[in-house]
Amino acid sequence: MSTSEILVRAAAIGVGGTLVLDLYAWLLQRAWGIPATNWAMVGRWIGHMPGGRLVQPALPKVRPVPGERTIGWTVHYLIGIGYGLLLVAVAGAGWLQVPTPAASVVLALVLLVLPYFVMMPGMGMGIAASRTPKPNVARLKSVAGHTVFGLGMYLAAVLMAAVAR
Repeated sequence: MSTSEILVRAAAIGVGGTLVLDLYAWLLQRAWGIPATNWAMVGRWIGHMPGGRLVQPALPKVRPVPGERTIGWTVHYLIGIGYGLLLVAVAGAGWLQVPTPAASVVLALVLLVLPYFVMMPGMGMGIAASRTPKPNVARLKSVAGHTVFGLGMYLAAVLMAAVAR
């Protein structure tokens, strides 16, 4: 398998995992009314970074950024692609031919450090959502979401491996 094919497949695995995560969030919202991530708020947070504001203590009250929803969704999928590339870098290109769920799920869970210690604090929620009304619920949602994302990357890899045979 060529380097470019490995990179394309790794990126596609990240997109696949993100799509599975989004389907999961949509189902939770439709079936149980559990709100999905507001990607416009992520876009607002990102959109204010060039002005030097990495932390927004009251993000919903901050001036909206043009295209914030698009920025948020784009960043969401770019992060997914980055995680797919990281997975293949860590697990090796051989994982693409014989994927295992352990590699993708463990990586997704290890990567909880980013929302807990970068995204949540930056968006004014505190470390690991400590400033939210229900921190443990927010943390559990992140663990569940990352687990689903990891399983989604695994399923995407299995699908691509089957098609490649």
